[in-house]
Amino acid sequence: MADLDGRYCRGVRFEQRLRDGIHSGAIVLAFRRWKRSQVVPGRRYRTGIDMVEVESVDVVEPSSVDAAQACEAGYAGVDELLADLCGDPALPVYRIRLRRIDGPDPRDELAYSAKLTEADVAAITTRLARMDRSSTRGPWTGAVLALIADRPGIVSTVLAEAMGWERPDFKLHVRRLKELGLTLSLDVGYRLSPRGESYLNYLRPREQHQRADR
Repeated sequence: MADLDGRYCRGVRFEQRLRDGIHSGAIVLAFRRWKRSQVVPGRRYRTGIDMVEVESVDVVEPSSVDAAQACEAGYAGVDELLADLCGDPALPVYRIRLRRIDGPDPRDELAYSAKLTEADVAAITTRLARMDRSSTRGPWTGAVLALIADRPGIVSTVLAEAMGWERPDFKLHVRRLKELGLTLSLDVGYRLSPRGESYLNYLRPREQHQRADR
């Protein structure tokens, strides 16, 4: 799924070995068995540590993988690489060339963008409404944002209990708000980002006005 600006994507999983190797510069290739490609050349993805750009994606025969490619993928040899490939052996093997992007995480840049235009507010509102509609929990985004606003720096276990959710599920939902630049993770708990605070401050007068008209 792309962020609001459409340039950055999430939903691709990077195991710890791959994350660390990309971060150190030791790994520039990855191999996957997929039914169809899960990444797009030119798109940028978050590893959990860094941003990477996919430079190329090719379907290759396992027999064509050589020692140099195994080394670029962080393996001691071809046999080790092929043994580590997961999935149905009948699936095609994709070779993905990656380039680590230097610079700040765009989520952080987004989070500290406190000046919102009408278009920004409309885009955020649309995304939150879509997230509410697609959730089996029903509308949840407003409740979680309000909870974090009221209880910054509170351990996620307590926040999850307040929502009546399991902690892993709560953290997953907060992560989706972070993708929109609305929350920031602290050493303990969360807080609203400057962007999130601006968004709630924009909404509250409208909500108060709507209540007054009822």
